[in-house]
Amino acid sequence: MAEILVSPGVLARENDQSFITEQPVQAGAAIVGPTVRGPIEVPTIVTSYSDYQNRFGTTFESGSNEYSFFTSIAAQNYFSNGGNTLLVTRVVSGSAATDWDYAEANIPGYTAATAFKLESLYKGAEFTNSGSANTMSNGALYTGSKDNFRWEVTTANSSSGTFSLIIRRGDDNTNTKSVLETFTNLSLDPKQSNYIARVIGDQTLNYNSTENYIEYSGSYPNASRYVRVKEVNNTPDYLDNSGTAKIAFTGSIPTVGSGSYGGAFSGSKGTNIPTDRAMNMYNAISSADSQGVLGSDYNNMLSLLSNQDEYRYNLLLLPGLTDADHSSQITTAISNAESRGDNLVIVDPVKYGSTLINATSEAGGRDTSYAAMYWPWITTLDPDTGDQVKVPASTLMGGVFAFNDNAGEPWFAPAGINRGGMGTVIRAERKLSQANRDSLYEANVNPIATFPGTGVVVYGQKTLQKQASALDRVNVRRLLIELKSYISQVSQTLVFEQNTAATRNNFLSQVNPYLESVQQRQGLFAFRVVMDDTNNTADVIDRNQLVGQIFIQPTRTAEFIYLDFNVLPTGATFPS
Repeated sequence: MAEILVSPGVLARENDQSFITEQPVQAGAAIVGPTVRGPIEVPTIVTSYSDYQNRFGTTFESGSNEYSFFTSIAAQNYFSNGGNTLLVTRVVSGSAATDWDYAEANIPGYTAATAFKLESLYKGAEFTNSGSANTMSNGALYTGSKDNFRWEVTTANSSSGTFSLIIRRGDDNTNTKSVLETFTNLSLDPKQSNYIARVIGDQTLNYNSTENYIEYSGSYPNASRYVRVKEVNNTPDYLDNSGTAKIAFTGSIPTVGSGSYGGAFSGSKGTNIPTDRAMNMYNAISSADSQGVLGSDYNNMLSLLSNQDEYRYNLLLLPGLTDADHSSQITTAISNAESRGDNLVIVDPVKYGSTLINATSEAGGRDTSYAAMYWPWITTLDPDTGDQVKVPASTLMGGVFAFNDNAGEPWFAPAGINRGGMGTVIRAERKLSQANRDSLYEANVNPIATFPGTGVVVYGQKTLQKQASALDRVNVRRLLIELKSYISQVSQTLVFEQNTAATRNNFLSQVNPYLESVQQRQGLFAFRVVMDDTNNTADVIDRNQLVGQIFIQPTRTAEFIYLDFNVLPTGATFPS
């Protein structure tokens, strides 16, 4: 149809402006630290605290005491306050990363020595639970625990070549089985869709420190959260052309039961550091021992998390590291955030028992809008042990940010009585006076304040940027992170598209409605997006570039409220 009129007439055009703007891919928080179990140096997304517990454990015993890592307390607080996804990265002591190995179990066949072998999904001596006198009279494992597991073949049919397998918790018994996973209708025939390795998975994930990436080995992704298939006595074409089981293969089908060791796993080398040696926990952490690890044990994972294409997060928590004792790691985390441009780092300035001057001195050595510092330490109730424990502020700041985002928006201030309350905190390390809060805020340290009748509250939202600008506030930095994240995702779809007006209009049709929605939700006073012939000249186009300019006026928060009370004489009239 012609798009212009040559002779008099009417031209009806269609201009579809009803496109629904897609929402950006949301990124949650990330946390790096030691855990009871779980993948070592492999960042893993969890979507609930129960998911976290299944993968990374909860508490552990050392000596006669029960402990939780800061990582666990932070994860629980984050999800209980509305957090959606958490990228968890487990670190261990340097020796553990190389000394520990996987535990394995040999599942015998009806006559064959091995039907298949299972291997613990993660390294660690805690998965070893077998021995010469391993099973008690009730079928319990002497070395079974809530943090390890056992196997059992529940059914086996040599006629069809299928069987069922369950993974049980290591501390259960015959009468009260605790089934973690069930896999039915499995086969040893690699040509079948129910082939055991295909159903359960056989991949191994390890950090390659030379090239700084996670390398995969194996053919099938892991569907189990506890085990993978290490070896299979394959039975290809188990049934002959008439549908009858081949005699050569029937003896390979596993026998029903859990073997002579009650379905236990063995062979993992190394020591279980949480239980085999004392560690400095809670308020006792130091530069020499912070929950059993050193600052240098974080180096690999901080380097890995710099990969923005692979790992998305908008908030980074490092509870257990302080700027005073682990300056190198904090510097790396902040440098990553500045390079990525999509996350804020929460920093604890000093260890427990430090002075206000110590805290402000640490802030004086930093100058960035991609990090925020909070002080002092706080006492909270460990949700798993029930104990009152002292933790650095960063342990609970993920929960504060999650609540802020649910109650308001990411560009609202995660501070104050409405959105900065720390309901699970019993007390702060010290009650700050107005003068204390003034000193901290002037030094860009956000105070954890205590108010009568209100409790413990985050009472500041400054970044560590020294120069006064909009970006010296957390809410504005997070606004920019949100905007850049969405607009970058839109822009990614335009790479290698034709550099024409149609492409530019496509960009504008997505970005403008989004910014309008942010403005309506109190994130912006005003904005303007320019992507047209004025900034995409012929010279720019010839260099294969597409240029856009986004002008924004971010909203500010009311942090300093002045109220003038004017006392008037009797008979005076009030001004209108």
